[in-house]
Amino acid sequence: RIGSATSLSSAVINNRLQELVKLFRERTEKVKEKLTDPDVTSDEESPVASPAKPAPAAAPVPPPGAEPEVDKPAGDEHYCEMLCCTFKYRPWLDHLKNYQFPSSIDPLTDLMYVLWLFFVVMAWNWNCWLIPVRWAFPYQTPANIHCWLLMDYLCDLIYLLDIIVFQTRLQFVRGGDIISEKKAMKENYLQSQRFKMDVVCLLPLDFFYFKVGVNPLLRFPRCLKYLAFFEFNNRLEAILSKAYIYRVIRTTAYLLYSLHVNSCLYYWASAYEGLGSTTWVYDGEGNSYIRCYYWAVKTLITIGGLPDPKTLFEIVFQLLNYFTGVFAFSVMIGQMRDVVGAATAGQTYYRSCMDSTIKYMNFYKIPRTVQNRVKMWYEYTWHSQGMLDESELLVQLPDKMRLDLAIEVNYNIVSKVALFQGCDRQMIFDMLKRLRSVVYLPNDYVCKKGEIGREMYIIQAGQVQVLGGPDGKTVLVTLKAGSVFGEISLLAAGGGNRRTANVIAHGFANLFILDKKDLNEILVHYPESQKLLRKKAKKMLKNNNKPKDEKGGPGYPVIIPPKADTPKLFQAALAATGRTGGKEPLAQLRWRLKKLKAMQE
Repeated sequence: RIGSATSLSSAVINNRLQELVKLFRERTEKVKEKLTDPDVTSDEESPVASPAKPAPAAAPVPPPGAEPEVDKPAGDEHYCEMLCCTFKYRPWLDHLKNYQFPSSIDPLTDLMYVLWLFFVVMAWNWNCWLIPVRWAFPYQTPANIHCWLLMDYLCDLIYLLDIIVFQTRLQFVRGGDIISEKKAMKENYLQSQRFKMDVVCLLPLDFFYFKVGVNPLLRFPRCLKYLAFFEFNNRLEAILSKAYIYRVIRTTAYLLYSLHVNSCLYYWASAYEGLGSTTWVYDGEGNSYIRCYYWAVKTLITIGGLPDPKTLFEIVFQLLNYFTGVFAFSVMIGQMRDVVGAATAGQTYYRSCMDSTIKYMNFYKIPRTVQNRVKMWYEYTWHSQGMLDESELLVQLPDKMRLDLAIEVNYNIVSKVALFQGCDRQMIFDMLKRLRSVVYLPNDYVCKKGEIGREMYIIQAGQVQVLGGPDGKTVLVTLKAGSVFGEISLLAAGGGNRRTANVIAHGFANLFILDKKDLNEILVHYPESQKLLRKKAKKMLKNNNKPKDEKGGPGYPVIIPPKADTPKLFQAALAATGRTGGKEPLAQLRWRLKKLKAMQE
């Protein structure tokens, strides 16, 4: 028992001594590394992980005899029981009941306000299109007057709600601050020009119906709410991805409305002269609106083939029609040209750049294969990005907005790079603004073995292949979107920034590139991140340069090291003594080595 206790204590002491030796050895290595590399300040390479969240509390144990509660599906909470049946009700009714109207509305970003402007514009279009029709054509009769009045007063109700509910809650900017106080918003609207126009729109001229009858011209002030129409256009174009389509539709509506008003005036002139009284006026046959609209189209577009006016009134009316038609039609054509030109401005720029490049290549007699690849690059870049250079689009934006866009596009990819983990967050933001987007064609070399590495690559879309092997054509690995390569070259020194393999694009590849020069300019302002990056780069280089066994894996530790070879200088000395044939100590040693070798054999 005494012997076993002694052996046990000696084993514990030996284990403890081995641990102490290991700790002293690690400490010596750290001190040695700190002396050789003054940039090393701490052992932490990445932020400390956040503390783990506490485990959720255990569910209460049901009392004995009671049935355990079973998780109900999400749809069960939308059922209600009445009498002996179960009915399902829609949860959006509860949301509708509990909905509270906002105290302030952002007119630039609130989609609910855009939807309300749509209803206001529809009411405005009702008045603008149908007031002239009801005034000129005999479509408003005592039999259907109640339907017209119902729609009229429904539009008036929309106008009134717009004044009372929405316009008094619109936020505005004063002195650079966004004002959302209820009293201030109300006073701002009451003092604006729009409030005066809205009040004029709702002048109660309908009371004159009792004296002159239901005359649609008394509702003409309702057409003065044009400010809502232009505001709706601006808000809708801001949220549409292809706003030029809406601009073309709106310009076409302008032309149709001008023809609509002209047809109403022609019918009024025909009724004033007498239907069918002359060959110039409308003869009263067929659909009156379609016939008059056809006449208005021929007049405003100046097609010709119209009957000659007979009376002075007809001549003056026709002259005014011709002058108005020439002016209106030329304005419409010019506006339509501007709309189409703005919609195709990017396509025109792309075509001009491509034509100039082709002209340049033809002038210098560039080979046809190179020209085809250049054309392929233009076509793919334009169709994939919608532009040739993204930086041109962001030049006009302020620095803060460029940073916001860069964070949304690139931060998720850059934050996954192991080299930059633990660095200053603001340094990462500054680096995002320096990234350049480059498109590589299939089989294009991204980098070649042996060249000096000055960039880091981040794959945004597509794939690249790393080639190696004796012939340099064996695919070692295929990198996909989100992968990063070449990051060690940004900080490596002393020959460590040489490319070790060929990298080619497998298909079309869109890569982000960060130059070494740009990174050095950024690191000047972040010394702590610079120290951390240097330490990580050295460790990554050390890991890459570790010896591996024949199978490519790490070698096993050698317990008994092999016998070292005889030094060359010592072998030369032994050979020299052998040629002299003396009895010096070296000659005796050489004789003994030969004898030992013979015995071993």
